[in-house]
Amino acid sequence: MKTFVSVLGLASLIALAACDSKQENKVENAYENQADAIDNQADNMEALADNLSGNAENAAENAADALENKADATREAGEKAGEAVEKTEKR
Repeated sequence: MKTFVSVLGLASLIALAACDSKQENKVENAYENQADAIDNQADNMEALADNLSGNAENAAENAADALENKADATREAGEKAGEAVEKTEKR
């Protein structure tokens, strides 16, 4: 499922890239790269959770969920930062 969402997100970025400035793309890509790194941490935490049991497993899964939420928030911040760049360029 994550792969599908990632591919869908990448396809959306490619489609929008034709409309965006180089500076806007640079800002959004920086945030996207950071979000991808956080997603990788979440994936590693989920793999760790698979090897645990009980409360430790729950704690690891909760940490993975928190990382995924952080990645989503980072992506949203990147979109907003990109929009801000676009607005300043249009002035």
